[in-house]
Amino acid sequence: MPTKDRIILGVDPGTILMGYGLLHIDNAILKPIGMGVIKLDKYEDHADRLKKIFERIIGIIEEFKPDELAIEAPFFGKNVQSMLKLGRAQGVAIAAALSKNIPFTEYSPKKIKMSITGNGNASKEQVAAMLQHILGIKNEHQYFDATDAMGAALCHFYQNNRGGVKSKSYSGWKSFLTENPKRKV
Repeated sequence: MPTKDRIILGVDPGTILMGYGLLHIDNAILKPIGMGVIKLDKYEDHADRLKKIFERIIGIIEEFKPDELAIEAPFFGKNVQSMLKLGRAQGVAIAAALSKNIPFTEYSPKKIKMSITGNGNASKEQVAAMLQHILGIKNEHQYFDATDAMGAALCHFYQNNRGGVKSKSYSGWKSFLTENPKRKV
């Protein structure tokens, strides 16, 4: 069955580097149309970094007009402060998409790795190598954040077009909070 023409924006959230990748789907033909990183290390204040994330994601949305956002969920680490900052970065990217009426779907790092490589514990290098094989892209950046973001976009395509189990998708904060009442603050 042909897949409708659409663009998926994949995001790998971060507060120092945030990766993004754009995947165009036209009748199940996959074409990467852009990827890169948003460098945030020059901003010392966390609030300035969050503002820059919002502005850059809005800019990417306005330039490429994606139909959907696929974003990597923060993984649980030992450093609570890092987790909070990463969660804020993810929330700001989601808010930017929602402000432009773009639905988002969140995927765990393991889900993305499993979808791309068949191994939920794959390394970033393995994910990048598979993306090079599947999409013909090369990670021209010295960072894997861009390929991780493209991996989120490709995972979203696979989950919604190959009979995979769909992850939860939300059309806005209200639908997210309705489905996740325990996440209310």
